[in-house]
Amino acid sequence: MTLTRTLKVAVPVPLRRLFDYSVPRGMDLPAPGCRVEVEFGRRNLIGIVWEQSTQEQAAEQASQKLKPIRRVLDAAPVMDPDLMQLCQRAADYYHHPIGDVLATALPTLLRQGQDAQVSGELFWCLTPRGQHAEVDALSRAPRQQQALSLLKEHPHGLAVPMLSALSVPRSALQALEKKGWAELREMAASESSSKQLLGELPLPPGIEQEAAIRALREANGFAPYLLDGITGSGKTEVYLQAMEPLLAAGKQILVLVPEIGLTPQTVRRFEKRFNVPVESLHSGMTDRERLHGWVRSRLGEARIILGTRSAIFTPMKSPAMIIVDEAHDSSLKQQEGLRYNARDLAVWRAHMLDIPVVLGSATPSLETLYLAEQGRYRHLRLRERAGDARPPTLKIEDCRELPGHTPLSPRSLKAIADTVNQQQQVLVFLNRRGYAPVIQCHDCGWQAECERCDSFLTWHKSIGRLICHHCTHERRVPAHCPKCGSSALTDAGSGTEKIAEQLQKAFPKHPVLRIDRDTTRRKGSLDAALAKAHSGEASILVGTQMLAKGHHFARLTLAIVLDADGGFLSADFRGPEHASQLILQVAGRTGREAHRGTVIIQSRHPDNTLLHTLLSGDYATIAARLLADRRMAGLPPFGHVALLRCESMKANECIELLDQLAVLPVDPRVQLLGPVPAPLERRQGRFRFQLLLRADLRAPLHGAIGQLLHVLDRHPLARRCRWSLDVDPVDML
Repeated sequence: MTLTRTLKVAVPVPLRRLFDYSVPRGMDLPAPGCRVEVEFGRRNLIGIVWEQSTQEQAAEQASQKLKPIRRVLDAAPVMDPDLMQLCQRAADYYHHPIGDVLATALPTLLRQGQDAQVSGELFWCLTPRGQHAEVDALSRAPRQQQALSLLKEHPHGLAVPMLSALSVPRSALQALEKKGWAELREMAASESSSKQLLGELPLPPGIEQEAAIRALREANGFAPYLLDGITGSGKTEVYLQAMEPLLAAGKQILVLVPEIGLTPQTVRRFEKRFNVPVESLHSGMTDRERLHGWVRSRLGEARIILGTRSAIFTPMKSPAMIIVDEAHDSSLKQQEGLRYNARDLAVWRAHMLDIPVVLGSATPSLETLYLAEQGRYRHLRLRERAGDARPPTLKIEDCRELPGHTPLSPRSLKAIADTVNQQQQVLVFLNRRGYAPVIQCHDCGWQAECERCDSFLTWHKSIGRLICHHCTHERRVPAHCPKCGSSALTDAGSGTEKIAEQLQKAFPKHPVLRIDRDTTRRKGSLDAALAKAHSGEASILVGTQMLAKGHHFARLTLAIVLDADGGFLSADFRGPEHASQLILQVAGRTGREAHRGTVIIQSRHPDNTLLHTLLSGDYATIAARLLADRRMAGLPPFGHVALLRCESMKANECIELLDQLAVLPVDPRVQLLGPVPAPLERRQGRFRFQLLLRADLRAPLHGAIGQLLHVLDRHPLARRCRWSLDVDPVDML
């Protein structure tokens, strides 16, 4: 018999399985969570050891050619067991290849095989346990004994280069770390930890805030909380005071925010309150910066980890709480690759770690509200604005008679004039960037359409280009109509660029600041623009949803919402929910201090009953109406859905593939609806169709998904089509 050592490795390929590799004789058996380099086909890839086994086999079985791993990259795991468990659950729930899940969970440089080290001067130090460890206890491990002895001689730690010069191998130090006797830290971080915890005193909480803070401080083990507080009610102050005793105990807090734009101001708020290292993680950082933050969090040096959705995969040495701010926001849902919802993963991970999780929102998602109503989440309510601030007044402006080329009504313009003349600030909100969504010929009716998508090209006047916002195709603005040769070209509709231009002409003495993706592409530009907005230097702010959430503009007392009807008329069943949330979030930017805010909602459908319900500013009433509609239709949270999308250069290939899937004999409790064309039927030159799966219960739905994927993996048409699965989609378009 021959002793055979094998590994199951998660390899970054689009296959829903692990792969077996052998461990060459003389090579240490890497633990689960370590990175290894393996040969896959003709490529060498970096994978993660998922399982290991050692067993006796007959010589002829052992000789069967399992590929050997080429090298082991880590002496100790880079992925903790709880993080591996989270990745496995995400792979199972979203029916996604485990190797691709790791491509989301691991920093780019780690996937490329670089060392899991932080930059700067690093020191190995003894932990309290290591300080009491006996050197003689390591007589059978001389290298570890040497390392322990040296660290005992240097109680303030030894720099990594010094240990290397003393011929102390990294593997020996990592072995001490695994025992809990040593740890790697940056000296700057250890020095900051000696300061007093609070950098500033907490604000005095209101009655509702105090009750919420007390509930969170008393949380023991896993407990999901919905912090349901109107805009301006002081949810962040509740977070800060709930975090204080955990940070005092040396623990770590993970905070998720939906947008990069919310990260800098939140980091500053935390750093001002607490004298602990705060690490931010988001897509605006370099690969090296993200690796640095990831490793510091894993080592426990970063005490507050703040990031966007992918930060949910950040390892933590001593986790104590997870907070998801603006937990309703659709930006927490990944729309490509692994289509996960960071809000849901936050709850899963908190359960695995046995720690509390807080979902904070002024406009909670209907699913979250329903779970709170069912008692599965603990519902903490903040109904009053902090301090003397009062809720804004909402008004509907009937724009049915307003000409199409006039985006702002006369009453809206007068309200702006009155506000800026009183030295107050105005926000004009339009969730559409560019100058105009359509360029057309006045003589023949030609319109500039994208050649690759079923959409119009948006005119970006500042750069003189027509751009498709779906595929990024662009071209110059023609001087003459391509169809009839006329020079009578005109624009229709408005984007933020046109609104800002018109407002600057109308109010030349008052600075206008536009904030959207076009004006904040360069690194640091968003932070600079927000600083200008917060300072009050700009009298009029024009922007998209980047300005709708989380910001506190002290002098902003008027908000005008343009084209408010789109979401309420959407083909997506979530459209009214998202539209209501967005309008109330915009409203929440106004009147946050002494002066009461006003919100003007311009509408061409002013009789819409949901719009009139919005006027009360009471999201609970709107949510109750929408939940009743969802219950009747069996839609989430009263049912569960998944969307199978398919696209191809030939429409008939999509239709044929989805038609065959739609007639498969699945559990009768699951409805297969479609296939139907996607609302945007052609995108990037490909035709798009979709099949909706709906069930009252999750188990039969996931069973049916498994059956469909089993067929798809072997279907010849699936190789000629692009297809994707979206479990719990937030965007049906």
